[in-house]
Amino acid sequence: MAKMEHTFIEPGRNVNLKETKVEFSKGVSRLQLKLGVIFFQKGIVLLLIGFLLGRALILSHLTPFSLPFFASVYMMRRKKSPIVLFGLAAGSLSISMGNAFYTLISGVVFLLIYKTIGRLHKDEIKVIPFYVFVVSFLSKCGYFYIAGNQNITLYDGMMAAVEASLTFILTLIFMQCIPLISLRKRKKTLKTEEVISLIILFASVLTGTIGWTIYDLSVEHILSRYLVLLLAFVAGATVGSTVGVVTGLIFSLANVSSFYQMSLLAFSGLLGGLLKEGKKIGTAVGLLIATLLIGMYGEVKTPLIVNIYESSIAIFLLFLTPKSLTSKLAKHIPGTNEYTQEQQQYIRKIRDITVNRVEQFSSVFQALSKSFSQFDQWREFDHEDQELDYFLSNVTERTCQNCFKKEQCWAKNFNKTYDLMKKVIYETDKGEGVIPQRVHRELDKHCSKSKKVEDAILQELTFYQANQKLKKQVKESRKLVAEQLLGVSEVMGDFAKEIQRERENHHKQEEMILDSLQDFGLDVEQVEIYSLNVGNVDIDMTIPYCNGHGECEKIIAPLLSDILGETIIVQKEECASYPNGFCYVTFRSAQAFVVETGVAHAAKGGGFVSGDSYSTIDLGTRKYAVAISDGMGNGERAHQESNETLRLLQKILQSGIEEKVAIKSVNSVLSLRTTDEIFSTLDLAMIDLQDASVRFLKIGSTPSFIKRGDKVIKIESSNLPMGMIQEFDVDVVSEQMKAGDLLIMMSDGIFEGPKHVENYDLWMRRKIREIETKDPQEIADLIMEEVIRTRSGMIDDDMTIVVAKLEHNTPKWAAIPAGKGKEMIS
Repeated sequence: MAKMEHTFIEPGRNVNLKETKVEFSKGVSRLQLKLGVIFFQKGIVLLLIGFLLGRALILSHLTPFSLPFFASVYMMRRKKSPIVLFGLAAGSLSISMGNAFYTLISGVVFLLIYKTIGRLHKDEIKVIPFYVFVVSFLSKCGYFYIAGNQNITLYDGMMAAVEASLTFILTLIFMQCIPLISLRKRKKTLKTEEVISLIILFASVLTGTIGWTIYDLSVEHILSRYLVLLLAFVAGATVGSTVGVVTGLIFSLANVSSFYQMSLLAFSGLLGGLLKEGKKIGTAVGLLIATLLIGMYGEVKTPLIVNIYESSIAIFLLFLTPKSLTSKLAKHIPGTNEYTQEQQQYIRKIRDITVNRVEQFSSVFQALSKSFSQFDQWREFDHEDQELDYFLSNVTERTCQNCFKKEQCWAKNFNKTYDLMKKVIYETDKGEGVIPQRVHRELDKHCSKSKKVEDAILQELTFYQANQKLKKQVKESRKLVAEQLLGVSEVMGDFAKEIQRERENHHKQEEMILDSLQDFGLDVEQVEIYSLNVGNVDIDMTIPYCNGHGECEKIIAPLLSDILGETIIVQKEECASYPNGFCYVTFRSAQAFVVETGVAHAAKGGGFVSGDSYSTIDLGTRKYAVAISDGMGNGERAHQESNETLRLLQKILQSGIEEKVAIKSVNSVLSLRTTDEIFSTLDLAMIDLQDASVRFLKIGSTPSFIKRGDKVIKIESSNLPMGMIQEFDVDVVSEQMKAGDLLIMMSDGIFEGPKHVENYDLWMRRKIREIETKDPQEIADLIMEEVIRTRSGMIDDDMTIVVAKLEHNTPKWAAIPAGKGKEMIS
């Protein structure tokens, strides 16, 4: 006797209902998947659709649905076409034998024509509607010829042409629908045209239910209202009313007595969509209201109570529809919240993949940097003794191998010989190739071939020193590459963080700003806030055509300045080209400081080409760079070197790499690019436009000066010119500037230009202090003029001077009080 196992719950044991629900939902999902496989992949759905389309009629005797559906399935899902043809024939047979015969004959004729000439065309899909048109017209004429006792009237010909035209249009529609109802993997979003095509297909299918009744209740009315309710609930009033109009129109063509259904379905779709915020109950109320209002007309033949019963059953079917189905359906229809969330989720997924890939690249560069920087650390100490042994082996191979005292020196007195040789090598290296007499006498007492040993050591030491120099250069190059890779890693890491930062939700602040501007009397169409961080405000607005009056700069920006508590300016403006258009404006935070520059430069001997180059770079990240480069010598070659230095520096700085790494990268390029001794100096000042701090990086350049009232501050640093050596330390000098300060940077042609001056520093300080004007251009011209006058008008070197004046950023338009708007935003 079989044992029976009982499942029971122990007393006091808690049952996890949440896990039970999850398991149940998974089971339901698996069941739905199995049903989907059975109904869709086995072709049962296509069979049912074919049966209903085979029954569908227009104007009582036209059947334009069968042939287009069969042709579409044959082209898209050829293996399922026999099942579809069987379903169409069965549906037509439920109407009459003649319709079934016509459906089979038209399908066979289509296959014959397609097999005969259809494959001659390169694009078969485009010619199928034309084949359907021809086959439908010929088949219908033949059907009328047989049914009319071998006689065709003009009316029959016109009906055949009408039906053929409808088949042409329906083929185009059905060919878009077949891939959507086959449960194949495809894109998750639908175009508007595809949504309308599906609606037409569903309405056409429902036409096949005309004449079916259950207890005097029309099946076509119930299903059509359920379809309208479902899509109104899922997609809103627009799609709901569209479904109602299309479905009602097709029903009215099939049965003229059902013309009032178009009004009922369209009105219920509109009301149901408008009341969808009330969930399914709201949509159901919309259908009931439409049913009552349309049903009160006396022209309606169906009793009101019957209409209410039909609508109630449709509502009942809506409540039976699972939420998972409506959610999945909503994800495919443009304009729904689910569709928008699906799109945003897809965008986030792409963003996360991009961020992950960038972070991976960043970590790779960081790992490479670490590998380059740590490569020599573990080798440094281990190789010192090994290199000394190689050195001694090379020396002894040429001297001691054939010596008669080899056994005595290296076997009996190894330590003494080894230490003495090590001492000779060390003292010779220290004495730069000269062996001290003390060491020479000690070696001569110990070794019988001391002169030969010394010559071998000197010769080998030359190779050793060259080898060490080469290793040092390689080590310095590794260090530079490590710093560059680390800089690239940091830039990519920052870039990944920028990508990952989502636009914050500022709906409340957007409404407040919009209300404040409208209360002020301004007509603003839309406000989009991307950032409200202090110093980094980013707001986009859409406003009606302003006719070039500049209200964005004169009114809106000052209002925003008062509302947000900081100066806001118009960063970008795209005005409409016609009166009824819209202007798109971007508002950003204004920088706390602005820089005004003046430049004076002259070439040696009054020539046209100067070896000096200068650049003022707005880096766009609240930083402003002023740079001067002086190429070695004069003329075209020096100009190319200095100009190339600044060009490389500008590109690297604009990429976001830190200044010190940027300068080292430029230096490595210049030093490795050519073996010629071509050098250039670099004088760089990085000004922060938010807090007025300045970082000076001077590579072989002359001092700079900051003038603050009567006080002159000297900025200097000592570094070799760029390109001279591969590795050097960049000294950074930081200084805090204030509004009104003047920054004066110059090349050596200006600083060392005055003739008969012993102390250039004191002379330059005095001249800068004596200048009364605060205009940067005038200061640059005056200093250059003073230098040239000391040389009696002669220009003996290239001269360049750049003067930058730092001032508070005073907005062009003062802030306008916005009243309560400021309090609401804060």
